[in-house]
Amino acid sequence: MSTLTLRGLRKSYGDTPVIHGVELDVADGEFVVLVGPSGCGKSTLLRMVAGLETVGEGRIEIDGRLVNDLEPRDRDVAMVFQNYALYPHMTVFDNMAYGLKIRGQSKDRIRARVDEAAAMLGLGDLLNRKPQALSGGQRQRVAMGRAIVREPKLFLFDEPLSNLDAKLRVQMRLEIKRLHQRLGVTSLYVTHDQVEAMTLADRLVVMHGGRAEQIGRPLDLYLRPATRFVAGFIGSPAMNFMPAAIAADAVLVQGDRPIRIDPAAVGLGGMTGDDKNGVLGIRPEDLHRAGATVLQGAATLDIALDVAAVEPLGADTLIHGRPCSPCGAALADPAGEARGLMTARLAGPVDAIAGSRLPLQARLDRLHVFGADGRRLGA
Repeated sequence: MSTLTLRGLRKSYGDTPVIHGVELDVADGEFVVLVGPSGCGKSTLLRMVAGLETVGEGRIEIDGRLVNDLEPRDRDVAMVFQNYALYPHMTVFDNMAYGLKIRGQSKDRIRARVDEAAAMLGLGDLLNRKPQALSGGQRQRVAMGRAIVREPKLFLFDEPLSNLDAKLRVQMRLEIKRLHQRLGVTSLYVTHDQVEAMTLADRLVVMHGGRAEQIGRPLDLYLRPATRFVAGFIGSPAMNFMPAAIAADAVLVQGDRPIRIDPAAVGLGGMTGDDKNGVLGIRPEDLHRAGATVLQGAATLDIALDVAAVEPLGADTLIHGRPCSPCGAALADPAGEARGLMTARLAGPVDAIAGSRLPLQARLDRLHVFGADGRRLGA
C-alpha cells in the first residue's frame, strides 16, 4: 500500500511565497494530475515531494511516514523528467539498470527487471543503443523504464511529454495510462496541458497562484467548476464569459438590450442579494444552431454571433464572432469582456462565412454563473 499526504504545505523563495498551504490526499494506486498555467507552483510542489526542494511549512507523508527531511534516495520515489535525464554515454540497458546497480542488486535481478520493463515498453531491441540513437518517444520510454525497474512506492512525472510532437504525445498518453492500469503504482503527474490532464487523471488538482484551486474528478471539474479560473482553464476551446447583473428575480446578460434569464433556470433559485458584476459562462460546445434537436423541450438562451472567423476541423467547426441578441443588439457593455470574440463549437461542417450572422442557442441548465469574486454561484 502506498499513499501520499500533503498537509498545509508552504514554500517561499526569499520573501516571495510560491506555495500557499496545499492540502492533498493521494490514495493507494491513484493517478493524480497537477495542472495549471506556467508559474502556478505545480512543478515546485512535485519537487518538494521528490525531496529536490525544501519544505517551508507543513508535512509530506508517504505511507504515513513523515519524509520532509529525508534525502531523495531515501523516499522510495521514482521521477520521470521533462528532458528525460538519460546518461548519454550509457546504453539503454545501463541507463535502466543504473538505479539498481547503485543499490547493490545482483546481476541476475537487474537483468530480469530490465528485461521485464523493456518488454513492457517495447524496448527489447534497443537495449544496446545509446540515447542519441533514439527518437524522442523512445527516450521517454527509457526514462519510464528506469523508473519502473526500481519498483518505487510513488511515481512522479514532471511534464514528461512536453518535448514530444502532437501525434507522439497522444501515443505516449495511451502508453502511460496503460502502464498505470497494469502496474497500479500511486502516481503524481504535472502538466500544463489540460487535455493531457483530463485523459490521464483519476483526480485533478487545478493549481492557481500556488494554491489548489479545485480538486476532483476530471468530469466533475468540467461540469461544475468551483471558480471562474477553473472554468476557463478546463475545457478546449476555453469557456466564453459574458458580464451579467445577478439579482434574486433576474439574471441580466448585459448589453444594449439586456437578455433576461430566470435565476431558477440557471441554478440560482432562492438566491438572496445582488451581484452587479457577475459573469455568465457558456462552453463553446454548449452553443448550438438555433432549433437543434438537442435543444428541443429545453429552456434556452438565444444569442447570435456576428461571424468574424471560421475554423473547419472536419468533425467540428469553430465559429468565432461577436455576440449579439437575436435582434442584433450588442451584448456586453463597452467595458465588458464580450466586446471581444466568443467561440461556438458546432458539429460537422458549417456554412457560415465571415460577415454573416449565425443564430445560436444554449440550454439554460448548461450555463455557469460566477460572482464578482470569481466563485461559482448556485447549484
